[in-house]
Amino acid sequence: MERVRDVSELPKAHLHLHFTGSMRSTTLLELADKYGVRLPDALTSGEPPKLRATDERGWFRFQRLYDAARSCLREPEDIQRLVREAAEEDIKDGSGWLEIQVDPTSYAPRLGGLIPALEVILDAVDSAVRATGLGMRVLVAANRMKHPLDARTLARLAVRYADRGIVGFGLSNDERRGMARDFDRAFAIAREGGLLAAPHGGELTGPASVRDCLDDLHASRIGHGVRAAEDPRLLKRLADRGVTCEVCPASNVALGVYEKAADVPLRTLFEAGVPMALGADDPLLFGSRLAAQYEIARRHHAFTDAELAELARQSIRASAAPEDMRAKLLSGVDDWLTS
Repeated sequence: MERVRDVSELPKAHLHLHFTGSMRSTTLLELADKYGVRLPDALTSGEPPKLRATDERGWFRFQRLYDAARSCLREPEDIQRLVREAAEEDIKDGSGWLEIQVDPTSYAPRLGGLIPALEVILDAVDSAVRATGLGMRVLVAANRMKHPLDARTLARLAVRYADRGIVGFGLSNDERRGMARDFDRAFAIAREGGLLAAPHGGELTGPASVRDCLDDLHASRIGHGVRAAEDPRLLKRLADRGVTCEVCPASNVALGVYEKAADVPLRTLFEAGVPMALGADDPLLFGSRLAAQYEIARRHHAFTDAELAELARQSIRASAAPEDMRAKLLSGVDDWLTS
């Protein structure tokens, strides 16, 4: 009988992790107590909240919980703690490279403005890298619920700080609102500035939103992208172009995109040759971190250790990690598989 290897020891890259959503639940409770914030019961029960975001009301509830958690991040030391702990959690799960995603406008009111907020975040990442040894960079994400001009401002700022550790530009929030093409200029600014394009698509809406990300935003990665499985021609296009889908299985189930873990089309994407990078999305709300996503692939989709190793390789190749870091991690994957 083949030995089952520990997926938390498999070297990998983590490319889909949102800032506030990376917080430990214990940290949230401590910060809420520190600032006298009364959190919704769903965030204090010790269990992941019951969520379903396939309708407007469900998404609003998800967003309300996220906003409540974010309201507990008020001082630079809170940001420092969140980033350091996110790095520590990733290391425990075998990650050697993390690209954490953030919209700095959400933190600007309490941190002195947009530029000070971004600098606080980048300083926190620098400190976490020094403290933990994890390779870590930032992906700045615009909010598709806001005006496209706001996205252009963020894209220019992201390019300006590219030498401080920003590697990509994204577009998040409810993909049922706002057309991808409305944000084409922001993404052009980001791409011209050397940043990779990684908008969300193909989660709450179907294959058309993935095509829009490709056609209008020239995405090199797609946040989620699982609904591409419903269109064989789109799958072939993603595979032929090597566009990586940042798939978050636990999140897909928690938000009601799929009823159960076995329904997430990991096999369909994998066998179509679409590169994937498994991600935890928002562990604070969904209750599981990076290694657990690989366990889902193993337990519910019968991925062998060799196939899990290939998923890890795909995440590393799709990352913005320097070549020497990629080589080190890829070598580690080979070592894991032969151990």
